[in-house]
Order: sequence, then structure tokens, then C-alpha cells
Amino acid sequence: MKLQESAAMHAKTLQKPTMKCRQTERSDPQAELFKVELTRFIDPQHAMVKLADRIDWNAYEESFAAMWCDDNGRPAIDTRLMVSLHYLKYTYDLSDESVCESWLQNPYWQYLSGMRYFQHEAPLDPSSMSRWRGRAGEAGMQELLQQTIRTGLDTNAIKPTQLQRVNIDTTVQEKHVRFPTDSRLYDRAREVLVKAAKTQNIPLRQTYSRKGKHLLAQQSRYAHARQYKRAAACTRKLRTLLGRTLRDIKRQLHRVPPESVLHSLLERAQRIHDQQRHDKNKLYSMHAPEVECISKGKAHKKYEFGVKVSIATTSKGGWHLAALACPGNPYDGHTLAATVDQLLSNLGDQAPKPRHIFTDQGYRGHDYQGDITVHVDKKRRGNTAKTLWKWMKRRSAIEPGIGHLKAEHRMERNRLRGPQGDRNNALLSAAGMNFAKLLKHMAKLWREFLLAEIRGIPPNETPQTFFHLLHAA
Repeated sequence: MKLQESAAMHAKTLQKPTMKCRQTERSDPQAELFKVELTRFIDPQHAMVKLADRIDWNAYEESFAAMWCDDNGRPAIDTRLMVSLHYLKYTYDLSDESVCESWLQNPYWQYLSGMRYFQHEAPLDPSSMSRWRGRAGEAGMQELLQQTIRTGLDTNAIKPTQLQRVNIDTTVQEKHVRFPTDSRLYDRAREVLVKAAKTQNIPLRQTYSRKGKHLLAQQSRYAHARQYKRAAACTRKLRTLLGRTLRDIKRQLHRVPPESVLHSLLERAQRIHDQQRHDKNKLYSMHAPEVECISKGKAHKKYEFGVKVSIATTSKGGWHLAALACPGNPYDGHTLAATVDQLLSNLGDQAPKPRHIFTDQGYRGHDYQGDITVHVDKKRRGNTAKTLWKWMKRRSAIEPGIGHLKAEHRMERNRLRGPQGDRNNALLSAAGMNFAKLLKHMAKLWREFLLAEIRGIPPNETPQTFFHLLHAA
């Protein structure tokens, strides 16, 4: 009752719909006598403490309030806690389980999450994070990216002039699947069908578990020894075993209800059994049918299996402004209009709009028809201004940014399920990198302040932007 009364009073003061949130700490005055507040043993000048105080957490509450009902069902987990856990997950390249374990050991992470006292128990089960992502959807993950941009503008980490020029490029976000050879696909499809048939109580003549395992190992050994005819014979035998399993289950399919997942698994296995080498729209994974084979012309990796992602960053500063998953392996130029739409949506109405976009030659014949000028690389031919050509040469600055997304912020191997997981992972990776840049900015600001104090520089002699940031911090 107290929780409902407080939620009702909060709704009256804000005059906006609010969601019912679960209490993250017990409000027991007797127990608080033996607790120590976090502010008493953490460094108040730590970069994460400074950033936690500058983030507008009420904006998250207002954005996610419409996703939950405040008069029935289980109380929702605190929004600030869930948002901060996702920022930490993608900033430090951790899994859901690892970020919850590290959260217990780090008081600064708990302060970022809005805790008043140091916690000795996990705030939630890691599975709650995956359910929260599924419920928030792409719009919720885009809100996390938008707030990093707004916080950067409020703290002057992102200069308004940096938003005038933007670099856009595409990359491949690989899915967490095995490399799809024919032999592996045949054996995996048979395994999945046998397991699904057992759950539906369908008796099979043979499961071929021992025979399939032996043939897959033999095929790998023959291929490694360059005995390709013997390897091909093992592959054909694995395909035969898959066909037998398919026919055995189809003969007994009348026992399975129409809404069973076995029907979709049979369709996928049949596609794998029937597809040939040069077919289009092939299936490369049983558990992730949305995976596509994308060739980007790389010498060290000819094919990548995942989804194409369009990235937009500032030409100077490397701040990520958009991250759009583009299923279907479209031509790069045909993704430009959708990427610019997401970019403008993330910037909002208060931030200045970009004036120039710089792309590589893969965007020739693009589909964007807006007011922003698009410059395709290597098109100078004597009539380009010297200052504009300088910015065109900075187009390649987006490449190391994409490398950081993959190496440090979980874009190298997407472990989230389905097409929605592709979209969410791309947005969260960009948000995690922006959050890391905000932390570095806060730490740099404090170092400059200490250096100015040591040297005895008066505040009025420091640069205007530095003094503004120092005063705000």
C-alpha cells in the first residue's frame, strides 16, 4: 500500500504516467543503523560518480513509463538500475551474468545504479535483463543511445560544431553461430529434429546419434588431409541420414498439434536438406535463420555470417550518432536514407543538425534526398574546396571506431536472439562506446582541474569551455 501511495503522489506531481517499480533496497530503519552509505567511502571526484550526477535519470523514467502498467502485475525493476546495468555491460564487454557479479564488488557501479547503501546481494536475476530488452525493444535501446548524446552535449563533451560533419559506413555484425559447412548443417539439423521429436513423444526408427558423430569427425579428418572425395562421401551420407529422419517424422506428424515448434523446425531442416551450393537465400543456422552470408571483400575473411549494420559517427571526436541493423544485405547506398532518419531522431530538436555527410564509394547512387549534402569519397577532381577535401580525407576515421565497437563493445559476436536482437545489440554497442567516452571525458576534466590548481592558474584565465565544465562538475 505504501508503494502504491508513493507512486500515486509521484504521478500527481509530475502529471505524467508512471510505472510501478520494485523497491531495490529495504526501507527498514532498524537495519540502516548497521549500513554505511556509499558516499562515505567512495571518491566523490571519480569519473563515474561525476557522470552519474550529470545524467538525467528522470528522462529514462518518463521514456519507459509507457511500457509498464501501474495498476496490475508484478512491480517492474527500477529503471535506473536496469539502464545502468546495460551501460556497464556494453562499456566493459560483459555478459549478463558477469555484469551482475561485478556489480556486487564495485561500489561505483552501485552508485551509478542509484543505490544509497552498499549491497551484498544481486539486485536481480540475469535473465531479467534479457526479458527487459525484449520488452523495451528497439525504441528503448535507441533511447539509451539518445541519452548518451544528450549527456555529451550537456557536459560539453560533444561540441555542437562536431555535429555538423558526419561519417557513415557499414560493417557486418556477426552472429554467434558455428561456421556453416554442409556437413555441420546436416548433422545439426538432424540433432535438433531428434530432440524436438522426443519432446513430442514421437518414436523414431533410428536417431543416428552415434553414426552422425562418427561421420562428422571423419569428414573433418578427410578434409584436413585433402582427401576430398572421401570427405564428400561422408557429407553425402550425413545428408542421407537427415533425409531419413525427416521422412520418419513426417510420417508421424499427425500426432503433433499445429502450433508446435516442430513444424517450423521441419521446414528449416527441409531447406537445409534441399539447398544447393549456388542457391540464394540459403539457411546457415537452425537456431538463427535470420543469419545472412555477406561478402565485404576482405582478404583475411572472405565471408561473414550475420547482418549488415550502418554506423554514423562525428567526423571529429568519433561519437556514435546512429547504429542501424539492415537485414537482407542491401546495397550500402540504399541504407543511407534510413540511417540519416535514425541519426536525426537521436539528435532530437535541440541539437544542431548535420550539414555534411562523408561516405566511401560504396554509396554511389544512394537513396537520400534530404537537405544534408552527401560527399562520396575520392570525387575531388579539382573543383573541391581545400577545407572540404580535408574533411573528406577524415572519412576513414570511422574505421577505427568500428574496430573499437567490435573489439571492446560486443559487436564482434552478437549473442542476442532473433532480428530484434540484431537491432538491439547494434544500438547498445554504440551506446556503450559513447558511455566509455563520457567516462574518459569526466576523468580528463578532473585531471585538468588538478593541474590548473597546482600551477595556480586563476579560473578567469582558463579557457571558457573548460571553466564552464569545471563549474558544472
